[in-house]
Amino acid sequence: MNVDLYDFELPEELIAQTPLADRSSSRLLTLNKSDGSIEHHVFSEIVNYLNPGDTLVLNDTRVIPARLFGMKEDTGAKAEVLLLKSLGEDRWEALVKPGKKLKTGSVIVFSEELLATIEEEGDMGGRVLRFSYQGIFNEILDRLGQMPLPPYIKEKLDDRERYQTVYSKHEGSAAAPTAGLHFTEALLEEIRAKGVNIAFVTLHVGLGTFRPMSVDRVEDHVMHEEYYVLPQETADIINQTKANGGRVVAVGTTSCRTLETVAQACKGGQVVKSSGWTGIFIYPGYEFGLVDALITNFHLPKSTLVMLVSALAGRENILEAYRVAIEERYRFFSFGDAMFIY
Repeated sequence: MNVDLYDFELPEELIAQTPLADRSSSRLLTLNKSDGSIEHHVFSEIVNYLNPGDTLVLNDTRVIPARLFGMKEDTGAKAEVLLLKSLGEDRWEALVKPGKKLKTGSVIVFSEELLATIEEEGDMGGRVLRFSYQGIFNEILDRLGQMPLPPYIKEKLDDRERYQTVYSKHEGSAAAPTAGLHFTEALLEEIRAKGVNIAFVTLHVGLGTFRPMSVDRVEDHVMHEEYYVLPQETADIINQTKANGGRVVAVGTTSCRTLETVAQACKGGQVVKSSGWTGIFIYPGYEFGLVDALITNFHLPKSTLVMLVSALAGRENILEAYRVAIEERYRFFSFGDAMFIY
């Protein structure tokens, strides 16, 4: 399959720059994957599409303030670092700018209490850094770091918590699982009150989120691995849901990829707790093992995420839904509106 099959024209003004005051007031486009029918709602009305006995699976990862600004120790030139994955022992996988000037052995100074030495070079700005610091690293990062908003968001974020879900718990992501940004505590309580189960997985969003596809054929793309955890409590809820004929509804592509990674391991049997690294790439032709429905945002053209939703709903259905969303002036990407595929 050619990557261009997943291209579409998106007016730049439809890229949401700031979150709405009320998380659950975003718009919601619903897409029936069986017949392609589309309806328009407000996100808080998602409760009407969930049935007693369904299970909503949320990714409870928490974004770290992973963007750091400093300067090269020897020249004073500006340097930017985006932390992606902790490798332990104060070593991190990261993206750096400007990549051409930040070579192995370069030292970046962020403050009197924090500096980093580049130990290894990768491609497309990838580096391995070792940090030296005085104090507690996470506390220093919290003071000096900025939220790693995607490059298409130009506006400053006034409240860091608006790039976190209300249920975020386990720190480790370089980007938010943005489909979850639409939920409020009140909406989650309303969903529980209807008899819908709520379960959690953790997937720390990493490098794959920032890397564009650089191949022409979909099948040639290699996903960057991300760390996930599916606890036993969630496994038990999913098994019970499936046994009772309920649906598993993934909130976001990260929850979806976690569930499908586990599905491949259990091969139609009982789901059990699981953790590890996943590089699962879901595109049309893929057969879903656990996920029945998906809440997601509107994604970038020619992205792996557009391919994932196309695998669930069909490419033609997705491209038509995106055409309608653009026509109806939906807001796109991280702070944008939502879509429910069922």
